[in-house]
Amino acid sequence: MLGPSNTIRSMPRSGIREINDLASQYPDVIHLEVGQPNFSTPEHISRAAGDAALNGFTTYTPNAGIPELREAIAEKLRNLNGIDAEPENVTVTTGGCGALFTTLVTLCDPGDAILLSDPTWPNYGMMASLQGLEVRHYPLRAEDGWLPNPEEIEKQITPNCRAMILVSPSNPTGTIIGERLMKELLDLARRHNLWVISDEVYDEITFGKPAVSAFPIDSDRVISIFSFSKTYAMTGWRIGYAVARPDMAAVLGNSQEPTTSCVNSLAQIGALTALRGPQDQVWAMRDAYWERRDLVTEMLSRADLPFARPEGAFYVWVDISQSRLPDNEFARRMVIDRRVAVVPGTTFGPGGGTHVRVSLATDTESLLEGVSRLIQAVRSPD
Repeated sequence: MLGPSNTIRSMPRSGIREINDLASQYPDVIHLEVGQPNFSTPEHISRAAGDAALNGFTTYTPNAGIPELREAIAEKLRNLNGIDAEPENVTVTTGGCGALFTTLVTLCDPGDAILLSDPTWPNYGMMASLQGLEVRHYPLRAEDGWLPNPEEIEKQITPNCRAMILVSPSNPTGTIIGERLMKELLDLARRHNLWVISDEVYDEITFGKPAVSAFPIDSDRVISIFSFSKTYAMTGWRIGYAVARPDMAAVLGNSQEPTTSCVNSLAQIGALTALRGPQDQVWAMRDAYWERRDLVTEMLSRADLPFARPEGAFYVWVDISQSRLPDNEFARRMVIDRRVAVVPGTTFGPGGGTHVRVSLATDTESLLEGVSRLIQAVRSPD
């Protein structure tokens, strides 16, 4: 019988989706597993896209995005991220995922290796599997503040290494790479002639400490990835962008032709409206995550459960080793016995077996109840 390719067969499935599938069998589960904002897209954004549809803006657009949006993104990058960008640096993509996948295709050949932290978002490894890339993990440790250690990364570099992926603010730990460390990491990449793919999709969700972009430090070798999904609660619109030096941005745009051709025209109007319109709802959402961060970390501290204190994004990386259960078994029992969905730590890398990820992107009452049940489960796993 005909079946899927060996490439697809070898692709690991996201543990986030596996837990989500299990949780879907129970109607009363508190969902703390998916990074889905519990806010709706601001109304003025949706209205602008609807008006554009009624006015016939439903055609193909340039591969790299409509000029007005690329200009608005460049302006945002200059004002908010400290990036001296022009429209020629910007490629509009089908979400942050599209930006990452297209960037990997553009930079790497099958057999090349990429450097990934452990823990990190699992979709990088899935993309690498589809593209025939080797993944070399470097550990993040509590004693390093869950931040990349250049010495540990250097141990993993081999002659076939082509790119290093950095994530700040981090998913799943919520940590932010400061300017000094970012410069050390870029120096490391320079010494070993590596591309750096800098995932910055949570750049506007920070809790007092601003995110540092890698791009201004070495614009020749860095491609930075951004998204509208989290900042504007536009996950389903599937629109993001990559920032690169002009010649590489042009290649990124061309690389989209055989897959998506261009980003949904109406989503581009929504993104343009998001950037040009009021930002008060962005800050309101950020402040809600900030408040939830403080409430949850206070609960965990009182319960004497170790965790990585998030400085950005909307996740908490919680140590469940006191339960003496493997992370996958703990997460499965949380769904079945406690009706709470959290993500097992090994979803984010082989070293995550003593942790789970908790998402702050749900309403506060449900979140606090879910974390209370998590604390009970760690203390009394049976």
